[in-house]
Amino acid sequence: MNWRGRSLGLWVVVLSLVLVAAGGGLLIKRHYSHPVIDFSAGQPGAEVIVSIPSGASGADVAHILEAKKVVMTWQAFFNRATFDPRSIKIQPGAHRMATHIPAKIALDQLLDRGRMVGLINIPEGMRAADVLKLLAKSGWRQADLDAAFSAATPPSGYQAPNVEGYLFPATYSFVPGTSAGNVLQTMLARFQSEANSLDLTSGAAALNITPAQVVTIASLAQGEGDPSDFSKIARVVLNRLADGMKLQLDTTVLYALKVAGRIKVTNVDLQVASKYNTYLHAGLPPGPIGNPGRSALMAAMNPAPGPWIYFITVRPGDTRFTDSESQFFKWKAEYERNYAAGAFNSSSP
Repeated sequence: MNWRGRSLGLWVVVLSLVLVAAGGGLLIKRHYSHPVIDFSAGQPGAEVIVSIPSGASGADVAHILEAKKVVMTWQAFFNRATFDPRSIKIQPGAHRMATHIPAKIALDQLLDRGRMVGLINIPEGMRAADVLKLLAKSGWRQADLDAAFSAATPPSGYQAPNVEGYLFPATYSFVPGTSAGNVLQTMLARFQSEANSLDLTSGAAALNITPAQVVTIASLAQGEGDPSDFSKIARVVLNRLADGMKLQLDTTVLYALKVAGRIKVTNVDLQVASKYNTYLHAGLPPGPIGNPGRSALMAAMNPAPGPWIYFITVRPGDTRFTDSESQFFKWKAEYERNYAAGAFNSSSP
């Protein structure tokens, strides 16, 4: 959360117009020149569940706390949080908080992850099918999740077959009883918030591709390599597209097969009849093959400069890039030896 209106931390926070126009704390002092009433330290009241929605502003949070009787006045919390740099780390979600507490203690409780209810961590790159399985293990009915997934649509301006790629990977907190539909909508809203903070639409335009293509390329980079290689992988994808070459990425084949947990494909696998099979079909797949995180999205928007059209991970942590087909096949032989020796046994996705 950013209490001064810039996009830092996990939220993009827009303060009231008077604060944005003033650029920060000076006008806060003027606006609240009268004494701000706050609870004194002492015996706290009963605990309540406070739900902070994704995208809430600093003023929104303060008003929510006042309405829940956590703090005496929203101004007390707002002033305290505005001048405390920790405030940018406040997470959206459900927080268990005491009532009738000073603003300082309220901020401490909001920042205490141990007080967050129903925490669910969605890893970067996780496929939507696996996201639904994880949610099912956390208490939601699989049928409800499947129905919510089918009914959900990608954010406005993103053309994709479904919401694969747009269930933003992060740690979420949901109040008990939250519907499957609202869970997915929260993830979609988080994607939109992150995309806005990255100015993804402008980034796509600079590359002369669509925002949806950025997300697809980000998912390919996320699936194929480590974060240190994301921008190079994105460049390989763009170079192959520019040269009219098929992408020939094993991850897209495994996605088409709905196979997880292995990295090697067979000749039979390569014949799977799917538009996600980039050995058979030219161009990008119809949509993302997983849900990319912020670093992968940034890499897809900012591909590294280079002539590469081949890359291969010869052993875990050692991904190499080249524009030479002969060099690629030499590295592929090295990969085959390492694979046969079991080098990838503990490193499969």
